Amino acid sequence: MGKMTTEEREKFLSDVHVGVIAVERPDRAPLSVPIWYGYEPGGEVLLWTESGTLKHRLIRDAGRFSITAQDEAPPYRYVTAEGDVTEIGPATDAEVRRVAIRYLGEEAGNQFTDANLGQTSIVIRMRPKRWLSFDYSDE
Repeated sequence: MGKMTTEEREKFLSDVHVGVIAVERPDRAPLSVPIWYGYEPGGEVLLWTESGTLKHRLIRDAGRFSITAQDEAPPYRYVTAEGDVTEIGPATDAEVRRVAIRYLGEEAGNQFTDANLGQTSIVIRMRPKRWLSFDYSDE
């Protein structure tokens, strides 16, 4: 039981979890919303959203966000990664299709991408710089 190693936390974040992102906003509590994401160990967190959404505008203005992934059943584990935005740009079919298939499987992920990838779809990338993690299992 305790903090995860770098390898353990990166592996955990790369597993399939619904993430919860948090981003500051003026005059209110931070925005905190669940989201699908992409991540591979050593890489960047990738979010797929629509241009002009509240989360897009807040992340663009803040230039950073954090994401938390957790196990909701014992043994409880969580990882939070925080970092600066490295890029916001148009979504490409291949990268968002990978995210959809990650969560929905091949057939449903392809259908979801075909129905939802549009001219206003964007991806937001963040390179984790600071981490919090804990594993409550007794190994």
